[in-house]
Amino acid sequence: MAPRKIIIDTDPGQDDAVAILLALASPEDLDVLGITAVAGNVPLDLTSKNARIVCELAGKVDVPVFAGCDRPLGRELVTAEHVHGKSGLDGPDLPDPEMPLQDGHAVDWIIDTVRREPAGSVTLCPLGPLTNIASALQKAPDIAERVAQIVLMGGAYFEVGNITPAAEFNIYVDPQAADIVFKSGIDIVVMPLDVTHKALVTQARNDAFRALGNAAGIAVAQMTDFFERFDKAKYGSAGAPLHDPCVTAYLIRPDLFTGRHINVEIETTSELTLGMTVADWWGVTDRPANAFFVGDLDADGFFTLLTERLARL
Repeated sequence: MAPRKIIIDTDPGQDDAVAILLALASPEDLDVLGITAVAGNVPLDLTSKNARIVCELAGKVDVPVFAGCDRPLGRELVTAEHVHGKSGLDGPDLPDPEMPLQDGHAVDWIIDTVRREPAGSVTLCPLGPLTNIASALQKAPDIAERVAQIVLMGGAYFEVGNITPAAEFNIYVDPQAADIVFKSGIDIVVMPLDVTHKALVTQARNDAFRALGNAAGIAVAQMTDFFERFDKAKYGSAGAPLHDPCVTAYLIRPDLFTGRHINVEIETTSELTLGMTVADWWGVTDRPANAFFVGDLDADGFFTLLTERLARL
């Protein structure tokens, strides 16, 4: 079976970096056509830089990286340096990238790529705010029927919010963009906090990354060493949740995850609950299902896969 063609849309972010590394380490499963950067965890100049740093860490300097939208569709940018550090990749000491940023805008490249590749062959994998994806759908509505699937990290239901009481960060940063994506009619798979908070990097799991002895394994261990302090203090958990790698792992091993096809709507107007993913988990409305909302994973299987693949780099 041919590897699945994907576009990774991202705002690295340590957990974004791990998701990218997992994808680049899995060429038999995933053909990474390119990486598009969006403003989110840190501003665009840093996310587009960090994406290239991660490609070089993986030894995959031929992957094109494009810069996209530097602000949400209808509001000011909210960032998360309090979690990820000033650079977005605080923890390891990684050199500045030598590989160039590609010419052209990420949104245009997404559109051109989806139109160029056979219909139904490209999966979009957003790991950050959905600004680039929504902008592409607004600019070129015809691509919606050509996209195979969108597998995204964002939202929450049972775990409620992590940036406000009601909203998860990625959706909160650009709720208007999320609303456009969830109303697009595209087949959507959602990795909300409900599942990502179960992908916890315990001390033993982080030791396994470090014990790989390669640059990628050591860097991942240093990244999680850095950002776990925030989650341990906030949630009282045993380690940091690896949010974004759930997207990549799902693409490789969907059997590790369980969820439900449900209706998900995005709150775009309320000051109190802006960015909330209103997930009809219990089917109490007659709104049609528009997303596969993941609720659980095999955490041991997830970390076994991640460790095995990082060992390749």
